[in-house]
Amino acid sequence: MKKDIHPNYHPLQVSLADGTIFMTRSTMSSETYSSEVDSTNHPFYTGKRQFVDTAGRVEKFKRRYGSKTADAVEGAE
Repeated sequence: MKKDIHPNYHPLQVSLADGTIFMTRSTMSSETYSSEVDSTNHPFYTGKRQFVDTAGRVEKFKRRYGSKTADAVEGAE
């Protein structure tokens, strides 16, 4: 193997959302890593779907502020 081309690996403690902790090797600079997702709460493994609002940013803005600005303009006339 060539020298000075491979990253430095060091031990890393990984803690998952369900409390599981294991050791691995990584190139990350920290000594610990906390994950909010694991097989106990990820929709792929649990089979539960999470509904995400599919409206775009403009539609959300119009829905939130559109009627207020339209009422203010009508009241100013």
